Amino acid sequence: MPARLVVLASGSGTTLQAILDDPVLRPLVVAAGTDVPGCAAMTRSGAAGVPTFAVALRDQPDRAAWNAALAERIAAFEPDLVVLAGFMRLLAHEIVTRFRIVNTHPALLPAFPGAHAIRDALAAGADRTGVTVHWVDEGVDTGPVIAQVPVAVEPGDDENTLRERIQAAEKPLYIETIRLLCKEIE
Repeated sequence: MPARLVVLASGSGTTLQAILDDPVLRPLVVAAGTDVPGCAAMTRSGAAGVPTFAVALRDQPDRAAWNAALAERIAAFEPDLVVLAGFMRLLAHEIVTRFRIVNTHPALLPAFPGAHAIRDALAAGADRTGVTVHWVDEGVDTGPVIAQVPVAVEPGDDENTLRERIQAAEKPLYIETIRLLCKEIE
């Protein structure tokens, strides 16, 4: 039986689009969800004919209620794998232990975890950074590493130039890793 994917995204949806453009993965995406109603990622999903849902934190009485509501929306699609594609919220214990969740990070973890990995790599004077695909746990970018690819830090790099090269390496690695995980699920 083919794997069922739910993709979560919060922003423009370029990583989600890469998943939707992949002929192997597109048929496996059963839904896309967000915490930012109306974001471009959900527009992309809708245009691809993928069911979408939104669970905004502001619409819930507190973070615990938001996590519970998000978990129920995800569970309704019975996913084998939840794929984070620029989803910018930390997930609670009850979500990360209920679902198998994979994420990508713009650094070679465990180096430079958190939301400012590219800036942190430049500030540290690193000569290389990269991309990590990892399982999501309760920490911030602390889950077990699945795959990595290095990216050189070039002289004169700033956050934008380095981000462009990291993103160019990220999408192929993420697509291939998700494909392999789906094969293991079947």
